[in-house]
Amino acid sequence: MTTTISVHCNGKDTVSKSDDNNTLEFFNPWNNEKLITLIEPTQEEVKNVITNSVETFEKKRLTPQERYEILSKAAEILKERKREVAKVISKDNGKPIKDAETEVMRAHITFQLSAEEARKINGYTEEIAPPVHADYSLGITIREPVGVVCAITPFNFPLALAAHKIGPAIAAGNTVIFKPSEQTTNTGQLLVDILHESGLPDGFLNMVVGRGNTVGETLLQDERINFYTFTGSARVGEYIKSKAGFRRVALELGSNAPNIVHHDADLDLAVNSLVKAAFSYSGQVCISAQRIYVHSKIFNKFVEKFTHLTKDLKLGNPLEDATDIGPVINKANADRIVSWIDEARESGAEILHGGRIFDGNVVEPTVVVNPNPSIKLMCEEVFGPVVSINSYDCIDDLITSVNASKYGLQAGVFTRDIHTAINLARKIHVGGVNINNASISRADSMPYGGVKQSGVGREGPRAAIEDMTEVKVITFNTINNQ
Repeated sequence: MTTTISVHCNGKDTVSKSDDNNTLEFFNPWNNEKLITLIEPTQEEVKNVITNSVETFEKKRLTPQERYEILSKAAEILKERKREVAKVISKDNGKPIKDAETEVMRAHITFQLSAEEARKINGYTEEIAPPVHADYSLGITIREPVGVVCAITPFNFPLALAAHKIGPAIAAGNTVIFKPSEQTTNTGQLLVDILHESGLPDGFLNMVVGRGNTVGETLLQDERINFYTFTGSARVGEYIKSKAGFRRVALELGSNAPNIVHHDADLDLAVNSLVKAAFSYSGQVCISAQRIYVHSKIFNKFVEKFTHLTKDLKLGNPLEDATDIGPVINKANADRIVSWIDEARESGAEILHGGRIFDGNVVEPTVVVNPNPSIKLMCEEVFGPVVSINSYDCIDDLITSVNASKYGLQAGVFTRDIHTAINLARKIHVGGVNINNASISRADSMPYGGVKQSGVGREGPRAAIEDMTEVKVITFNTINNQ
């Protein structure tokens, strides 16, 4: 599939009129087939999109029931066309088709949850004692949409993460400017088409596609945009936050998620969960199980079982149902990941499996044991199919090691002891802790986000709607002095 659409504005798809040779090409990570030839929109074209989004917000409103019906219909279409949509995702970013189908169903759930929340946005009523020299005695609060929401999404979950930004924004009554990753333009365009098919009027969802330092910069500098919701790197997130000023932001950034397996854990449950959590979508998941800490009493047995299951994973064509591990997004990232593994080996870590490029951009799932805590695999986000397994004895020392990371998104804890579980959950400095489940597990209905350099704000339909609305207080004089 080849397309040159770079702007969707007020219900119309257009090709940029740029004459600056701003042409970009993107390819299928598995077979190098050309996906799109993209002509980046000009600054004027991006500003026209913003103008339309502002005017739509000011002149048109959807009732809560209309929002509910539109988002419910979008959820229904995604469920009905699961395989079709999954194939687009898989071709765009190399995700194994079974994982892409899971992503479609997650987006289905998120749109349905957003639809239900659209009818629950409310405030409260309070009888109030008037302050000195005032004469009101009843107060109410209402929630109003913030205005124009800019939703910026990455390549790794082009549908699910878009649903988590666009669904709540529409449910709250905002208009949306959607900037998907250029790599996954086809998935972004398909989602826009589905929402319009679901009855979303023109102007409520516009899309622009282009690089961050061009299109993204224009979006960021325009103060008519009221809210930015971004998933991506900590570096870019910090830049967005620094430029947003008094405007709100929600930033879901990087991680090198820790997972803890205590000596009393269900070993088979832990091993099966963590192999999946480490290598699903080639580790290109911000809450992938990158660091695993295993109690020394069960360390050898855990490593043996974990490595055995890793060797059974099937590598290859992401469009085949049996494939577990497909390509990483491009050759540059494949080479970077292998260089980090080489650094671990040179620093004295043992590589029990993997460490090489299997085919094209497919990196073998790699098991690294007891690496130096200062190397990149332990300190940075690898965003690849690599896991580091470390042993521990003392829980206090373990907590210190876990919290030494500059990131804090999610963690997994495996233990049968409720006291150990609660102790670790309270003391690990992250946004979410999964007990007897891996860090990669995300409940789409729950608040989701991190601390430290993993970001600010929370996703999840209810939490996002709170961020995407403003509270207004209205008071009434109900005192009759006659």
